Amino acid sequence: MKEKVTAIVLAAGKGSRMHSKIQKQYMTLLDRPVITYALEAFEKSSVDEIILVVAPGEIEYAQENILDKYDYKKVSGIITGGAERYDSVYKALCSMPEEGYVLIHDGARAFITPELIEFCIEQVKKDKSRYFGPYTSAGAVKDTIELINKLYKLRTCSRKLPRDIGLDRACLNYHIHQCGAPCQGYVDKETYGKQVSKALEFLNGNYAPVLRELKEKMQEASEEMEFERAIEYRELLNSVSQIAQKQKITNTDGEDKDIIALASDDRDAVVQVFFIRSGKIIGRDHFHVRVGSEESTGDILVNFVKQYYSGTPFIPREIMLQEAIEDIPVLEEWLTAKRGRKVTIRIPQKGLKEKLVELAARNAQLVLSQDKEKIKREEGRTIGAVKEIEQLLGMKDLNRMEAYDISNINGFETVGSMIVYEKGRPKRSDYRKFKLRTVSGPDDYASMHEVLTRRFTHGMQEQKELEEKNMPQEVGSFTRFPDIIMMDGGRGQVNICLQVLEELGLDIPVCGMVKDDNHRTRGLYFHNVEIPIDRHGEGFKLITRIQDEAHRFAIEYHRSLRSKTQVHSILDDIEGIGPARRKALMRRFQSMENMKNASVEELAETDSMNLAAAQNVYDTLHSGPA
Repeated sequence: MKEKVTAIVLAAGKGSRMHSKIQKQYMTLLDRPVITYALEAFEKSSVDEIILVVAPGEIEYAQENILDKYDYKKVSGIITGGAERYDSVYKALCSMPEEGYVLIHDGARAFITPELIEFCIEQVKKDKSRYFGPYTSAGAVKDTIELINKLYKLRTCSRKLPRDIGLDRACLNYHIHQCGAPCQGYVDKETYGKQVSKALEFLNGNYAPVLRELKEKMQEASEEMEFERAIEYRELLNSVSQIAQKQKITNTDGEDKDIIALASDDRDAVVQVFFIRSGKIIGRDHFHVRVGSEESTGDILVNFVKQYYSGTPFIPREIMLQEAIEDIPVLEEWLTAKRGRKVTIRIPQKGLKEKLVELAARNAQLVLSQDKEKIKREEGRTIGAVKEIEQLLGMKDLNRMEAYDISNINGFETVGSMIVYEKGRPKRSDYRKFKLRTVSGPDDYASMHEVLTRRFTHGMQEQKELEEKNMPQEVGSFTRFPDIIMMDGGRGQVNICLQVLEELGLDIPVCGMVKDDNHRTRGLYFHNVEIPIDRHGEGFKLITRIQDEAHRFAIEYHRSLRSKTQVHSILDDIEGIGPARRKALMRRFQSMENMKNASVEELAETDSMNLAAAQNVYDTLHSGPA
């Protein structure tokens, strides 16, 4: 019988290196999204099905722009992943039955071929190993392995038996009673095979025989007055019990089930899903849902079941819900058609199943309350911090705050930065950077004067243009003026800003973020008075973050300009030679000497070059003294 092969394609990562507003796997590569190359390769391979893992809220986008557009028949479902790769993989594994092989691929990596996939499948199948999981953590795996070594004394070495029997002495594992030393012939093949079979049963969740055997041995050792051996059996018994408890055997029917329950308040709800595979809870996941004030629990459950199982690749035989919902027969018929086998929806009223539903509901309530506390803390860190600053300055309705900084090295490549915070959070889309045009030398005051003048002049011009065109002010990139300007420095920087505002006829409050001798923020300079700040308050922390962010943004821009100017080639000064042609020439000729010895025709044969550009290169390289 052919074993099933499932491909899990990960497409949930944002990827900060690309500096793009869209997911990197959806970016265009040769007129189509990057992820389509991986999906196409798996589609052409012998893989039986493909599970696509996307970021939360991206299911509809992936369905419309990828699956519907390119028609991949092997994609059996789309699920949402987590913040990290392992989280996404774990969620995908929890949605599958415990059978067959799994291939995991990063969807942002386009260069994969069907041939490579076939090679990987063959290598896995040749492995002949048994795989178990998923486990909830690496710690659970470690504990299980250690316990198996103690119970069954299986070897972990790479010796080939029976060829290597007796060739070398027994290793340390034998002496600490974690290996039976089959390499020395101390364990016959039949006995060792039985131990392996018991270990496999243990990993499959059959703990009862082990627990029974350990209890008998412990009692036997106690009766024979061998108390040290009895203590060893007792410790093993406790370890097995702990592992068994972690695995949470739910019942003996060995069926696949999903348990769904929720907790809600006026605006938000959390739906908790337990995944039971072969009678064991192998994982859980929760989903945040925005709800209306008049929406009942039953309505939320119905909508969730429809959305969740329309995208998940695996549908269990039984789904247990927290309470009765409408149209159960219709939903069962729809799920049965998707699964290909009977699916039953139940509302447990008593026994273990009802307790599991209660547990899922409690977990959902816990997640909801924790998230509320998190939101509360975040509001204290942002909106609460802004209110503290309002009290310090005697102001109201502070929303938009702008901060400025200058960066240079002895006047070289002087740049300015403008950062924006709204409601205590950075608004990076409104950040701006300035390369100084009129200032030469290390003059921070003059540099700041130019930056501020350019910023507000540009804003005023945009406002005027938008008014003339009858367009909203939000369209412009500089039109929104701040409620307060926060300068990195004290009296000098504040006075420069006030001078610019006076010249332009603007009235915007300005304060300075004053630092002490150790370059740490110590207070705010406002209306010619330095206001001390409580260093333990959220307002102080927000001011520090604003100051550091303005400094960071300016330095990063300055470094990028400096790195560009430090890498210079004679080719950069030749008319018609840009970065692409320069790279192509260096790639082909490897050195300036080889390029100088080349003819015009050879230069023109280079990628992206033409005859005119080749002639310019030839003339420039041969223009020196003979």
